[in-house]
Amino acid sequence: MLNLALLTSICEAPGVSGFERRIRELVLREVRELADEVEVDNMGNVIAILRGKSSKRVMVAAHMDEIGFIVNHIDDKGFIRFLPLGGFDPKTLTAQRVIVHGREDVIGVLGCKPIHIMKPEERKQVVPLNEYFVDTGMTKEAVEKLISVGDPISRERALIEMGDCVTSKSLDNRVSVFILIETLRRLKGQELPHDLYATFTVQEEVGLRGAMGSVGHIDPDFGFGLDVTIAYDVPGSSPHEAVTSLGSGAAIKILDGSVISDYRMVNYLKEVARAADIKTQLELLPAGGTDTAAVQRYGNKGAIAGAISIPLRNMHQSTEMAHKEDILATIDLLAAGISQLGTYNWDFSADHGTADAHPDAIKPGSESDFSWM
Repeated sequence: MLNLALLTSICEAPGVSGFERRIRELVLREVRELADEVEVDNMGNVIAILRGKSSKRVMVAAHMDEIGFIVNHIDDKGFIRFLPLGGFDPKTLTAQRVIVHGREDVIGVLGCKPIHIMKPEERKQVVPLNEYFVDTGMTKEAVEKLISVGDPISRERALIEMGDCVTSKSLDNRVSVFILIETLRRLKGQELPHDLYATFTVQEEVGLRGAMGSVGHIDPDFGFGLDVTIAYDVPGSSPHEAVTSLGSGAAIKILDGSVISDYRMVNYLKEVARAADIKTQLELLPAGGTDTAAVQRYGNKGAIAGAISIPLRNMHQSTEMAHKEDILATIDLLAAGISQLGTYNWDFSADHGTADAHPDAIKPGSESDFSWM
């Protein structure tokens, strides 16, 4: 069963890129009792450490930050202009509620030119992001008592259950934060083969910046990225565009626009999933990237790296959707993958082949993927 109360708290906590204080405080409250040691580095990454039998290091990176905005102007009527922090799909923003985090939290609505007075050619176009503004319903004087240039802005959207799924703002990547906390809970008290560095990173949405900083001092031997990926399994999609499908299990990343997962890690995760009967699918992502790229190559010697992804509909929009069974499968696969690392032959000279070549191999779901996280 999912701890929906915890998942709700994690998703609804504000923490846009560069302003992760509140979500960091929540993460710290949860992991202090689950880890042997907890550190916060100079960038604000939270690193929860479980000691294992060897000094080899395993890093799992799940970013805490969410896409959002930052105030860059307040006009004479009190309307707020902003810059994006991370990538947005502008067509999804009209009339959506946001929260401006100033001296107090202030609710606002994203506004733009009404369709009734648009020119015919304007109606056919997506409103550019720079034409939106935040309307707080207050005068300039009232706004400036509470809000300043440089204040962050997050989306306002609660988590709810819908059928077998959950929908909320910021499931990218708060669902992975939840999964990593629950994995720590499952692994606590177990004898692990190597030291585990569960890393909750900052500023992923603006270029993997937190992961780059944390990898430098962790210097992992093994690495797992933990993030969402596109589920384009809806009307209008073709099978080769589907990326992943909701309800088809945890996605084992083969590649994205920034990383090719180590083939040994891909085959290892397939074998672990097959042995434990964990439902999985494959992810091939022609664009975008996640913290996996930083984990793989920014340590002193590089890392044997791969990733587990959670299928997500409506990514980088006002509300996103994930399947509860996919979330549970990801916890199962990550926990098993970490605990069994010492049982696999990681030597390049070993004949790893492919798990699919064996008659008892895992049978993944989709073999295509696309995303930008």
